[in-house]
Amino acid sequence: MSRGPRWYEEGEEPDYRFTLANERTFLAWLRTALALLAGAVALVQLVPAFAVPGARSGLAALLAVTAALLAAFGYRRWARVQRAMRNGNPLPMTWLPFAVGWVTAVIGVVVLVLVLRL
Repeated sequence: MSRGPRWYEEGEEPDYRFTLANERTFLAWLRTALALLAGAVALVQLVPAFAVPGARSGLAALLAVTAALLAAFGYRRWARVQRAMRNGNPLPMTWLPFAVGWVTAVIGVVVLVLVLRL
């Protein structure tokens, strides 16, 4: 009986410290995704409507979609790093910090503009 994906049995078992560090990084991505999702819920439930119709719902949807994508790509990143470590390959490059940073910056600017329009 397999304990996980087939690739998890490939190569050699990496040093447990690196495996645990990779897991902590994955959990950090999940915490970020949960924070974005909580922000989406709070935006819809607690924030008064903006002057622009639909802006609140649109921003909440953008936050929720970003959270879902971040959770999925965070897992994918964890698996790719784990596989690379098992096979002795270089760690794969990631665009997650770049994407999350820019999406968050854009959302921040949009919220600032909407708040100043009140």
